Amino acid sequence: MAITASAERCAALLTRPWPRAAASALVGALPALTFPVPAWWWLAYVALVPWLLLIRSAATARRAALDGWLGGAGFLLAVHHWLLPSLHIFILVLAALLGLLWAPWGVLAHRLLSGSPGAGRAAAALVLVPSGWLMVELARSWEYLGGPWGVFGASQWQVAPALKVASVGGIWLVSFLLVALNTGVTLLIWPYGARTTGSVAGVAGVLACVLSVTAVWLWAPRPRSAGSARIAVVQPGVLSGGSGPQRRFDRQEELTRRLAGQRVDLVVWGESSVGEDLGRSAGLRDRLAALSRTVGADLLVNVDARRSDRPGIFKSSVLVGPDGPTGDRYDKMRLVPFGEYVPARSLLGWATSVGKAAGEDRMRGTHQVVMRVPTRQGVLRIGPLVCFESAFPDMSRKLADDGAAVLVAQSSTSTFQHSWAPEQHASLASFRAAETWRPMIHATLTGVSTATDAHGRTLGPRLGTDRSTAVVYDVPLARGTSPYARSGDWAPAGAAGCVVLYVCWRVVRRLKR
Repeated sequence: MAITASAERCAALLTRPWPRAAASALVGALPALTFPVPAWWWLAYVALVPWLLLIRSAATARRAALDGWLGGAGFLLAVHHWLLPSLHIFILVLAALLGLLWAPWGVLAHRLLSGSPGAGRAAAALVLVPSGWLMVELARSWEYLGGPWGVFGASQWQVAPALKVASVGGIWLVSFLLVALNTGVTLLIWPYGARTTGSVAGVAGVLACVLSVTAVWLWAPRPRSAGSARIAVVQPGVLSGGSGPQRRFDRQEELTRRLAGQRVDLVVWGESSVGEDLGRSAGLRDRLAALSRTVGADLLVNVDARRSDRPGIFKSSVLVGPDGPTGDRYDKMRLVPFGEYVPARSLLGWATSVGKAAGEDRMRGTHQVVMRVPTRQGVLRIGPLVCFESAFPDMSRKLADDGAAVLVAQSSTSTFQHSWAPEQHASLASFRAAETWRPMIHATLTGVSTATDAHGRTLGPRLGTDRSTAVVYDVPLARGTSPYARSGDWAPAGAAGCVVLYVCWRVVRRLKR
């Protein structure tokens, strides 16, 4: 009786606008706990259920849209809360604007789940609710809206079956199955105690998700072994008394010298590890070339400076050999909004006065590059990515298609040292590796640095934000093309087709009436 009375009081409270708005933001934020640092990956299997139940209980479609909007804003704010010190109040504005993407999803979920859905509507919900969610993730993954950070499927980066699913349909298929599972659980538990066709469909939906993952785990192809490479990561860490560009360079140089005699094939430094263009500074060129000769391997450094051969500031991955820069250079293509440029600066330039937005826009590269690194076993082809480019599945897939044997991401999350950001960023390497069947090195200035094999499994030690060291990873190489690399983004394309067909069906039905 006491439980029933409490439930009735909660239901009455949720009919009031402000308590319901707060509840929407709170349940929308709940899935953020599935990502690192908490990394409660198992919570992802039910994390959306409270949100879906709230949407399902909405009295009108308009109220459901509001629940979707506020829940989406809460989700984005929770996943990106570590941006608050940099963007200040502007992060609230961004969360509110991008949260609007979930408003149509709220309406869709309400139409399919409200009341006591029959078998047909419940079955449609199991397909269309995750399809609508995928459309939201795809839309907000546009680089000018912030990129695919916090994609729901990324919460499963430590789960081997999920990584196997990613090799077939990318991170998008993992997200789809997670939302479908949450939808099935929602159908199963509402209405409480009632045996409805909707609850039967819920059981079927849960079983379908489990069977799909099991089938992929048992029968999906696997990459073949293709030798190995010894790749060193240099992480200077946070230096006492400040870490200006010169002190950081000196520390990286010191750590790199310790690798002499360890028979490494490549040494990787993090993002912005060199603060002056090598075409302008003969001294830096000579020091790096000398390091390459000492270690007996090429160095992949990252230059964050105004270029000497063209106007503007670029972030560039540069390969340096024993004779100096080899000519292989990759200029970062996808820049961090506000961090490296201000979108529509004439309108939003005021963001520089309320946060740490870029005072001057960085310049973009025009194409991806696969670099050839000479090793004792032959030529190792590497595909560089800079910073949050490792969040974009299409970029790593393009590098694998162009022949890269190893993906190398150079990053710096120093600004967000004591937040969830370093762990969130490092976790993406597992998905990019699993999707492409290419091992990945994630090298940072201050952590977290990591290496993964072609299955997405972590290799050797993960270098946390408290480490200042150089580590050599024995990286097993792989050959073959993953199903996802071969077929591309078929999961979001199929989801879009399902949503379009549903909308057309609704329009035709209304016209007939």
